[in-house]
Amino acid sequence: MQKFINKLKDFNELVMFEHSIFSLPFIFIAMIVAADGWFGFWMLFLGVLAAISARNFAMGVNRFADKEIDSQNPRTLERPSVDGRISDTSMLVFIALNALAFVLIAYLFNPLAFWLSFPILLVLGGYSFFKRFSSLAHIVLGISLGLAPIAGVVAISESIPLWSVLLSLGVMFWVAGFDLLYSLQDIDFDKENSLYSIPAHYGPEATLFISALFHMMSVVFWILFAWAAGLGFFAFIAAIGSGFVLAYEQILVRRDFTQIDRAFFTVNGYLGVAFLALIILDKVF
Repeated sequence: MQKFINKLKDFNELVMFEHSIFSLPFIFIAMIVAADGWFGFWMLFLGVLAAISARNFAMGVNRFADKEIDSQNPRTLERPSVDGRISDTSMLVFIALNALAFVLIAYLFNPLAFWLSFPILLVLGGYSFFKRFSSLAHIVLGISLGLAPIAGVVAISESIPLWSVLLSLGVMFWVAGFDLLYSLQDIDFDKENSLYSIPAHYGPEATLFISALFHMMSVVFWILFAWAAGLGFFAFIAAIGSGFVLAYEQILVRRDFTQIDRAFFTVNGYLGVAFLALIILDKVF
């Protein structure tokens, strides 16, 4: 039994399950707005399962594809995919099971969700290979998480309204912006191993500028989302308030690069939860 528990802990470490906090709030935001309020416990249950299986698939592919790279990076030497705790076969089975689960859950939602599940998996899996040939990998990661609100609204309404696209664009630039900050940790490693990242190719100053620009764009798109969806006061507070949170994140990293983890995990985690809470308040009042 203890061996099984330890293996679960290893897989949890592999996919960093706690980082689901980045995508889950925006899936639920889309579902709430699409349903014009509470969408039911069954949809909540399926939504959580879909988000977890999609993220597990994406992280599994990433860890499998990056195993050789991670084994040379001092920052990633203790990942379960590198130190032998999880074998290649186990990772491939994990990837396949989560892909299958995501497709089956999408089928339970509606036909559009089912057919879109295949290109979504293609995007989620494709991200891991972009940094080998393009600095656009940061944008592709943003698109991967930006698909979450699209998936949420499709699950409820079997449609893709304008407001959901605007919400997704906001998420895309938000994620790409904080991924740029996070990738500053690997700037020397990426240069030495000829990996394509914006920090490695353009330097830290350009990276900080582009990250700040992306975060400004995310706030603009979130404001447009609140307007296009016909939301009220609390939704606009969520969009505008996120700008102050992201400004704090930018300042935190600029002051001290050792604060990157804090900016990446803590600040962004609070942003998503606060945004969701304010959208709920908007629908309640």
